[in-house]
Amino acid sequence: MFDRLTRLLNAGSPATQQREIVFGTRVVPYVLKRSARKTFGMKVDANGLTVSIPLKGSIAETEAFIRHHAAWLIEKLDAHAARPKPERFEVVDGAKLPVLGQDCTIRVMPGAGRARWIESHFDRELQLPHRPGQDPRLMLRRVLQRHALDYFAGRLDEYLHRLAATHPGVPRPALSLTGARTRWGSCSRHSGIRLNWRLIHFEHALIDYVVAHEVAHLIEMNHSPRFWSVVELLCPDWRAARAALKARGHALPEI
Repeated sequence: MFDRLTRLLNAGSPATQQREIVFGTRVVPYVLKRSARKTFGMKVDANGLTVSIPLKGSIAETEAFIRHHAAWLIEKLDAHAARPKPERFEVVDGAKLPVLGQDCTIRVMPGAGRARWIESHFDRELQLPHRPGQDPRLMLRRVLQRHALDYFAGRLDEYLHRLAATHPGVPRPALSLTGARTRWGSCSRHSGIRLNWRLIHFEHALIDYVVAHEVAHLIEMNHSPRFWSVVELLCPDWRAARAALKARGHALPEI
């Protein structure tokens, strides 16, 4: 497979290209990706249209495929364009930010020191130290990422424990964070599991679905029926969680 891709690149057909297609007066840019797949596919997300094709797929075949799905494509592009853009979160004393599905009050504390989480059954507060010249947004992002990594690690251990009931002996993968705009997580045999730190805004059940999804990839590195059967085993309510992520993911605060 690697040799085939290398020959393709050497022949002047890059694995990823920026292209566009015209529908009447509307020009639709898209990213064309070639890989060792057997079918044509497309997706629309916050970054626009991505079309994935087999290594030997031609531009003519690609454009015919896009035009065949033109109605679906235009509907999806318009739906994404109509979504409200994420609001820039202003780090000011008293601001409210969702953390693990619950409003958290930000308290900006002049001076040095460490950030502190103050939690009770009903309230959550983050005391954020701030010195002149310091970027409070950067500090808040770092605190949230550190909190996310600690929390995700515990959930990863939990779902590996559940997986061991039917698939014993699966080693614990490395865990790291990502800030990707269009993916909640990924799993690789080489780099382990990566989870989007912005998941920390969501309630536990939604985070658990993403963790379960990536843990299931340790058994099936695909999205086959066998993969979804592993997800079902780990997280029976995965369908509702996936739908909630799809509906609410675009509305997260911009930090």
